[in-house]
Amino acid sequence: MSVIKCKAAVAWKVGSPLKIEEVDVEPPKANEVRIKMIATGICRTDDHVIKGALTGIHFPVILGHEGAGIIESVGEGVTELKPGDKVIPLCIPQCGKCSSCLNPHTNCCLKTHISKSQNLMPDQTSRFSCKGKIVYHFLWTSTFSEYSVVPVDAVAKIHDAAPMDKACLFGCGFSTGYGAAINTAKVEPGTTCAVFGLGGIGLSTVIGCKTAGAARIIAIDINSTKFNKAKAFGATDCINPLDHTKPIQEVIVDMTDGGVHYSFECIGEIETMKAALESCHLGYGTSVIIGEAPSAEQITFDPVLLFTGRTWKGSIFGGWKSKESVPKLVSDYMENKFNVDELVSHTFAFDQINEGFELLRTGQSIRTILMF
Repeated sequence: MSVIKCKAAVAWKVGSPLKIEEVDVEPPKANEVRIKMIATGICRTDDHVIKGALTGIHFPVILGHEGAGIIESVGEGVTELKPGDKVIPLCIPQCGKCSSCLNPHTNCCLKTHISKSQNLMPDQTSRFSCKGKIVYHFLWTSTFSEYSVVPVDAVAKIHDAAPMDKACLFGCGFSTGYGAAINTAKVEPGTTCAVFGLGGIGLSTVIGCKTAGAARIIAIDINSTKFNKAKAFGATDCINPLDHTKPIQEVIVDMTDGGVHYSFECIGEIETMKAALESCHLGYGTSVIIGEAPSAEQITFDPVLLFTGRTWKGSIFGGWKSKESVPKLVSDYMENKFNVDELVSHTFAFDQINEGFELLRTGQSIRTILMF
């Protein structure tokens, strides 16, 4: 195995557009694989890094965490994967050995960026370089590169026939939203749900609520052009907060006789997180935070909201234990148990990546997929 030269979108510093560069990608070391990326999605978390809203990220860095590709080569000790396998890099790994992986009630492996830096490979070195400079990894996935090296704990083998431009959605967006409804909230049949934010994750949450049997699904967004798609996925009501003079949580409480059973914040804004909690019914409402807020943000709220019986929960990657669950989700998709195709609003060539980010920032896209 040798060094591969390929194109990658490098974030050189905070606030600058990504730049397509030729990078060197080293061969995988022990318990690593090198992946030829086929497709990758653009997620708001990547944009948080570009804007400097997430701490602990080292620059220059190759971002991207929602991808699908094919194994090009494997390092020493890798037995469950081989060249030619279709795979999804996992932004939440599953080592199978830590206290979280061994606990059935969480998927937050202690090898995630929440616990340890994933700017470098486990041996604390990078597999990327550009113009003689080290380039850092992101969440061990770095899918904004034609080739990426990923630890085996952060790779899932998927269905051989899976279309890669759709399979990449299972690396973050779909799995995160769908699982928040199914696994974290455990939405029950006949209940009422409110989903704040109708991007890829929010619409995936709508799909999850619908699949779980919710009787009423209220979709909330300041961009009314997303409402038709939300209704196609199962939303029964659509509300634009800009159309109302009072706070959106009050609107929802009024229209649901005291509040919803379940609410979901799919944006990453602290004010929306509080609104989602306040839209839940006193005594039994459950609100789930899915969107990742900028690192410095803090929430202040009235503790009576929880004292009176509401539940506030967080959901990372939809609660799925990644290595074992992602292949099953992709197989379910292949068996038409749910449809994610309409989550893709734009498909661009990889070198149009900055255009894709502009669509995200201006609210014009659901999910933009980049093809290599």
